[in-house]
Amino acid sequence: MIDKIIYIIVLMLMTYVVKQLISETPNFVKFKSKFLIFYIWTSLTAIVLLPFFVFNPKNVKNSLFASQIVKHVTKIIEVKWHLRNGKVLADDRGAVVVSNHQSSIDILGMFNIWHVADKVAAVARKEIFYVWPFGLAAYLAGVVFIDRNNSKDAYKQLEITSEVMVKNKTKIWLFPEGTRNKDFTKLLPFKKGAFNIAVAAQVPIIPVIYSPYYFINRRKCIFDKGHVIIQCLEPVTTEGLTMRDVPELIERVRNMMDAAYKELSKEVLSALPPNYPLATTD
Repeated sequence: MIDKIIYIIVLMLMTYVVKQLISETPNFVKFKSKFLIFYIWTSLTAIVLLPFFVFNPKNVKNSLFASQIVKHVTKIIEVKWHLRNGKVLADDRGAVVVSNHQSSIDILGMFNIWHVADKVAAVARKEIFYVWPFGLAAYLAGVVFIDRNNSKDAYKQLEITSEVMVKNKTKIWLFPEGTRNKDFTKLLPFKKGAFNIAVAAQVPIIPVIYSPYYFINRRKCIFDKGHVIIQCLEPVTTEGLTMRDVPELIERVRNMMDAAYKELSKEVLSALPPNYPLATTD
């Protein structure tokens, strides 16, 4: 009797999920399924690649290889990525890449352009390491995990990473806003870690801007198909700068990125229908 009840409940649940997925109206199931597909594909890729990463741990080339597999999920969730001025990422040199942070799918944008930058060490908060199998695979692929609640330890870890950056001509990719920005009218204030590292290592800063994810509206459970422009700005030199110059450097880079972000917003949003359900219009 209990088996039959469980069977009926499972059948009803599956029927409900299928109906929600094929529904033409936005709903919670359709919205979450896009993220779930991305997470599942990333986890499966991590499981498959873990044995290979173990034999060559902490090599950033592992990330490059993984990115070429994971990036194809973007076709399923129907998001297109357009890179502009990618030549600044292609230069074979150490650099600190700073970009705005809007969603967990930012990393999918990185995967789609990783081959351009070639050698990249992404920086992530330590909590992501415990999201296995992805976290373990990311660690073995050269991702640097830092404790945001312990600034001294975080800075020491970034210092060690910066030595590798200069020696191996590797780019460090950070999100200076420190958290996901849900207000796509402007950027959040920047934290100074990325800029301290760039000045200490005397390497350029490469600002990278993601245009707003207009196709995602969490309150209305909308994850539509869309496109994102990834704009690379010209590198900002840090040669000759000292730690005293960091506050001014942060303000200058943030102003550049904020202006570019607003320009991209105008370009992307102006092409949408007048009644498009943007998150900011809720």
